Amino acid sequence: MDERQGASGGSCFGEMKMEPDQVAALFTRADETYLCARWGRPIVPVVFGVDDATLAVFKGAIEAVVSLAGHQMAETDPELGANLMVFFCRDWDEMTDVPHLEKLVPDLGPLVAKLKGADANQYRIFRFDEAGAIRAAFVFIRMDQHLEAVSADTLALSQAVQTILLWSDMAFRETSPLAVVNDQTVLRPDISAVIRAAYDPVMPAVAQDASHALRLAARMGAMQ
Repeated sequence: MDERQGASGGSCFGEMKMEPDQVAALFTRADETYLCARWGRPIVPVVFGVDDATLAVFKGAIEAVVSLAGHQMAETDPELGANLMVFFCRDWDEMTDVPHLEKLVPDLGPLVAKLKGADANQYRIFRFDEAGAIRAAFVFIRMDQHLEAVSADTLALSQAVQTILLWSDMAFRETSPLAVVNDQTVLRPDISAVIRAAYDPVMPAVAQDASHALRLAARMGAMQ
């Protein structure tokens, strides 16, 4: 099973129209390789470490983004049971106490040490099927003072967006996929258009050539 890490970042609002090079930047990693992948199976989310109210918020955000993409959700994944797992903690060391988590994340110990050393507050791992489409995602969130200041709605929408596709590890370092409109946190319309285009049936489930960004931009234009 392959795995890649996702991205996170700040805040900015973009225009609806995106040029092909702007689209390409969303999927061009720090090592300059291009990779875009979408889910190849229905998404089955489960969230650990939150109360029922926050759980409902997260599942609602995931359902909204999955609906936007035109993808599907399911009650269970035949292979994993749940394939989108979100773990909340106060300290990264709590992750090593989660039963059987090391079976899903084999290098859990070194990963926890890495996250502690970087003082990280979130991390995403993706797993892929034989065709290269996303088969599972693991999201780890440490509620530090920065995330404590973020509403559950905003945090949930951000994580849902960042797990619906395999974005570049650089994609949202400087600009958030979200924006605030009339005191409401919403998905930026340009990012929404990218998601819809990436899940268009005519588009491949996985692409490793930057020419894919040209096709994405064309699909975005056709959908307007």
